[in-house]
Amino acid sequence: MFLIAVTLYGCGIYNFTGGNVGTAKTFRVDYFQNYATQSPGSVFEPGMDRDFTQALQERILNQSSLDLVNSGGDLVYEGEIIEYRISPMSATAQQTAAQNRLSIAVKVRFYNNTKEDADFDQRFSFFFDYPAATQLSSVKDEAHQVIFERITQDIFNASLADW
Repeated sequence: MFLIAVTLYGCGIYNFTGGNVGTAKTFRVDYFQNYATQSPGSVFEPGMDRDFTQALQERILNQSSLDLVNSGGDLVYEGEIIEYRISPMSATAQQTAAQNRLSIAVKVRFYNNTKEDADFDQRFSFFFDYPAATQLSSVKDEAHQVIFERITQDIFNASLADW
């Protein structure tokens, strides 16, 4: 029994999902504005700002012991969506696109009010490939889910996986 207690105590500030929250108890995710149209070749996707903000909140809630707050917060995530681009990827023998790629990028500013040297300002991006004959609208939900999952995990790792 003593060995189990020492082992668990040795884990200290780590929780079982892998996040190192340090002495932080709360976090805040500010609304990620959609500025994708300011990037050449990007388009505006309505509702993506809300969906991404919620996806990041859920990732941190599900993988840490932190409580979400509306103001203040020991950890603060803010930023904007800076790219939403559809690009042809591979060509067929007839010189038409065989695949398209949806790319999404966000810029994140992270502030750790309990450990200031952990702050960062960083770009995160990922993509989803789909057949060129398929309309984006028919795969958009799946594409957003795959991309958001990867980007939010990367943000979580950059901010809380302090190995």
